[in-house]
Amino acid sequence: MMSCSWEAISKVLFRMNVIWRNSVSCLRIRKVPRRYQSGNHPVVPLGSRILTDPAKVFEHNMWDHMQWSDEEEAAARKKVEENSAVRVLLEEQVKFENEASKYWDTFYKIHKNKFFKDRNWLLREFPEIIPVDQKTEQKLEELSWDHAKTSAANGFSRMHCPTMPEEKNYNKKRCGSSDGQRKAGSHFSNLDSKEHRKGPLKTELFPGSNATFRILEVGCGAGNSVFPILNTLQDAPESFLYCCDFASGAVELVKLHSSYRAAQCCAFVHDVCDEDLPFPFPDGILDVILLVFVLSSIHPDRMQGVINRLSNLLKPGGMLLFRDYGRYDKTQLRFKRGHCLSENFYVRGDGTRAYFFTKGEVHNMFCKAGLDEKQNLVDRRLQVNRKKQVKMHRVWVQGKFQKPLHLTQKTSKLVF
Repeated sequence: MMSCSWEAISKVLFRMNVIWRNSVSCLRIRKVPRRYQSGNHPVVPLGSRILTDPAKVFEHNMWDHMQWSDEEEAAARKKVEENSAVRVLLEEQVKFENEASKYWDTFYKIHKNKFFKDRNWLLREFPEIIPVDQKTEQKLEELSWDHAKTSAANGFSRMHCPTMPEEKNYNKKRCGSSDGQRKAGSHFSNLDSKEHRKGPLKTELFPGSNATFRILEVGCGAGNSVFPILNTLQDAPESFLYCCDFASGAVELVKLHSSYRAAQCCAFVHDVCDEDLPFPFPDGILDVILLVFVLSSIHPDRMQGVINRLSNLLKPGGMLLFRDYGRYDKTQLRFKRGHCLSENFYVRGDGTRAYFFTKGEVHNMFCKAGLDEKQNLVDRRLQVNRKKQVKMHRVWVQGKFQKPLHLTQKTSKLVF
């Protein structure tokens, strides 16, 4: 009788120990910084306004997650074939390439900071921009222990982590890293930045050298992403934001803005296509790179070199966040004949250029740069002009790509 009781007690203690370990493990998985769990993405990006009744299409300005009919896609393809039939002369194309910064500089001199709206949606779509709060992590550790005790008291018997709603849609597509690397992400994200300050970083000072979390926005323009980010980082003094543009007028607008803080932000002129031009900080120190509606303005032949260079700037585990024009976006369909530079690459009337991506192209470029795909989706919207009763299809590609924790990785298959 007594032996049976001790045996039962031993089983209960063993079970409580297993429950505690699993509960702590579950919470640790959930508390991995969201910037490293970027595949945990809602089914509906950037909103959830779904058109269920076509008769109500003009009740709102924008509808999310629109599915195209075969007829609509065929019409878009035909339109692109028509506006691509006549190409810009080669000598003119050379001029647009060589004087690209001049055209963008003129753009910002004319429009100042009035053309684009502030991208307040950034933090909703890219929570990776926000540094992990160590205090929050400590609270989660405490909660994990309390949760284990509560589970044991209630006879909680599940031996596996319950699936989070957002985890069900986790994009498991990988470009090359092993499962071991993915599991190590949570450990790396909590490492102190001292590990990344060995050698030259210990002695050589640079803007943001004392920061523990560093972000770079490429192609910052007049600061429509810069200032929403800076406002969010006010309570995170250990964070630092770099932002660059090759239009000097745009950088000047950022520096003159009332919210610009040199103590937490460094705006500088830089051409990311120039591989010999150094950044004002060393390689391998960035936690996040923001590349939003920038790559499309670069010549397709130079895109891969740009991504390769940006990949070198990331620390292991760092994230590159991407959003840009998708194939058959209304902007592409509106181009007239004679504005096409090459396939899916156009020049606007003001001399600025735009390329229109497919999901497969984005996957291939970032994977070739050695980054792991965490998210890669096509965001299709229906934009409505209620006054003119006009409907326009918007298409964007959004992706999140992580630098592996280890240098060795397998080669992925290309996606077309």
